[in-house]
Amino acid sequence: MSAVIDAAVAALNAKLEGEGFDGSAKFVIEGEGAVIVDGTGAHAGEEDTDVTLTASQDTFEAMMAGDLNPTAAFMSGKLTIDGDMGAAMKLGAVLA
Repeated sequence: MSAVIDAAVAALNAKLEGEGFDGSAKFVIEGEGAVIVDGTGAHAGEEDTDVTLTASQDTFEAMMAGDLNPTAAFMSGKLTIDGDMGAAMKLGAVLA
């Protein structure tokens, strides 16, 4: 597993602390791998999920730092979403 994925898992788990997410989502960080978010938290993985969100490492890091709103990233084409848009919106609310 890459250092980028390790850092992504840590950042997502920190954001999810104390929050519930009843769906499943996969963050694909281009060129690095994927992180799964579900009811148990975040972990590296490639399994199927309700929704897949794909972004560059820079975009992902900006969203985790709070410098880029996930909705703005999607609207500007920096974040692509494939699957259940409702699950993506729920995750966005939890991570905000």
